Amino acid sequence: MSTSFQTVALLPMKAHSERIPGKNFKEFAGLPLFRWVLDTLLSIDEIEKIIINTDGRDILESHGLPASERILVRDRPEAICGDEVSMNRIIENDMDAVAAEKYVMTHTTNPLISPKTIRDAIATFEKGLETSRHDSVFTVSRLQSRFYDSEGKPLNHDPDRLLRTQDLPPLFEENSNLYIFSRESFESTNARIGKRPFMLETPFLESFDIDDEDGWRLAELVALSEQTA
Repeated sequence: MSTSFQTVALLPMKAHSERIPGKNFKEFAGLPLFRWVLDTLLSIDEIEKIIINTDGRDILESHGLPASERILVRDRPEAICGDEVSMNRIIENDMDAVAAEKYVMTHTTNPLISPKTIRDAIATFEKGLETSRHDSVFTVSRLQSRFYDSEGKPLNHDPDRLLRTQDLPPLFEENSNLYIFSRESFESTNARIGKRPFMLETPFLESFDIDDEDGWRLAELVALSEQTA
């Protein structure tokens, strides 16, 4: 195991993508998709090391991987390659190789998350540890709409009592933008969300998790509009 760090970022990056071929390396608003979140992580001084766990090192390097002593590219073992492999196994592989007090995990598919949001999440995590109230942080999107299950049963409202949507009890969607955890919290659940997590709401326009062509187009329109603002 390498020298221990205070804060390490985990940025897994596979070569294959089912819905958008070559998604992680495809040009997004002028840059390969992975560069957006990678450049954001590099701008955050608190993050000492960025671990890219990948089965496509050659593809990654051919698409403009920036030179930096803070970036460590790790070749993903064959045993944990493939679309059906749990992300928790990949996280565990990185944690076994690089020791840290806390791990900040995000994805290439979250290109618009801001440095401020990541810094706020780190501060929230640290405060939660100090007070023993929380052992991990994950980001969510607040939803206040009328939801039904697959059988048409209302989940968060009464159709006979038509409240305004802003008065409905909110639901919170795990938006996969950011996770912060320690080795201890990971081992308590074998997952990136610990036993006492804090749900951190992220701004709407930062909360994209690109999964299909429609999501790609919408996120890219937002990115391009911010470039010209």
